[in-house]
Amino acid sequence: MTERFERHRQPWRQDEIQKLHLLAGKGMSLRSIAKALTRSEESVQVRARADKLKISKLR
Repeated sequence: MTERFERHRQPWRQDEIQKLHLLAGKGMSLRSIAKALTRSEESVQVRARADKLKISKLR
């Protein structure tokens, strides 16, 4: 299961950060946020932790 992320190793843009805050605020899961931002789950998790955001643990 190899997924390609078009934003691999790219710095976060301001619009992506805003979308991350919005989606996390709506209670979306890590997987769905990562898919919406076309970034890996790990990348989203690291950025969320840096911004002190809580991400739902829906599975």
